[in-house]
Amino acid sequence: MSYYWGSDRRFNSWATYARKKYGSRLQKVSLNAGFSCPNRDGTIGYGGCDYCNNESFNPSYCDPEKPLSEQLDKGIAFLKKRYKKAFKFIAYFQAYTNTYGPVELLERKYREALAHKDIIGISIGTRPDCVNEQIFDLLEKISKTNFVSIELGLESCYDETLEHINRGHTFDQTKKAIQQAADRGLHVSVHMIFGLPGDTGQKMLDQAKIISDLPINSIKFHQLQVVTGTKIADKYISDPQQFNLFGLEEYIDFITAFTERLAPWIFIERFCGEISPEYNLGKRWQNVRYDQVLNMIEKNMEIKNTWQGKYFKSK
Repeated sequence: MSYYWGSDRRFNSWATYARKKYGSRLQKVSLNAGFSCPNRDGTIGYGGCDYCNNESFNPSYCDPEKPLSEQLDKGIAFLKKRYKKAFKFIAYFQAYTNTYGPVELLERKYREALAHKDIIGISIGTRPDCVNEQIFDLLEKISKTNFVSIELGLESCYDETLEHINRGHTFDQTKKAIQQAADRGLHVSVHMIFGLPGDTGQKMLDQAKIISDLPINSIKFHQLQVVTGTKIADKYISDPQQFNLFGLEEYIDFITAFTERLAPWIFIERFCGEISPEYNLGKRWQNVRYDQVLNMIEKNMEIKNTWQGKYFKSK
């Protein structure tokens, strides 16, 4: 059976689409460009978001003291060895807030990455409250000749949840940033976290309709993980009963139900997060890799004879 997106996979896979469009896997190479975050330096707040520890997902080759070209060389070499194939590569400005600086500095950083011979585009990880018209002017200009994706930390559609995790912005700010990026023709990707304190199953499922009404191109899903060195880790240590962390099978059922309600034209980049065991204080999903979880989700969809958008209702 071929679904809305022209594939027999039961969800609209960004990886599958990119492989068709570019002729090979489109692999992101993480970078640490030395940016900070307004939620850490006091501009908005201190200490960062409650769940955030960049060290838990930053590859070892991402050293802000090293030139971006050197980070890219090491990252590409690592990825080619890991996957045993040559891909097309995207420079992924991942660590902290990668639009947090003067536009002249941003352009210099982005152009440096794009100058690498193996890089065909950039992906910019940032916050919805750290973009403006000047930055969108720059990204729109770059997108005329290179692939450009802006990755916004949406995390939750509920202001009370955002406030509870010390996120430092509102959902209205997120919607505004998404619309501004879409108006410039940029690829808009958002990140969501499921299982945040105060969330219920129905509240989380209801977000599928909310985000389906936004002009986004792709999405990454993450289950809440208790990461060492975070405020949530401190809360978990003092009172673990206040957390209801997803078990693996429970999450597979949940994300299947969420995907059924999600608009079929939205690409899914990731279904869940993955961190090194030494950072995983909650000790959930130990020794289970992302590819295994993905296979389990697709199998679950097959068993239930369901697919992305099966229960989606447009306006």
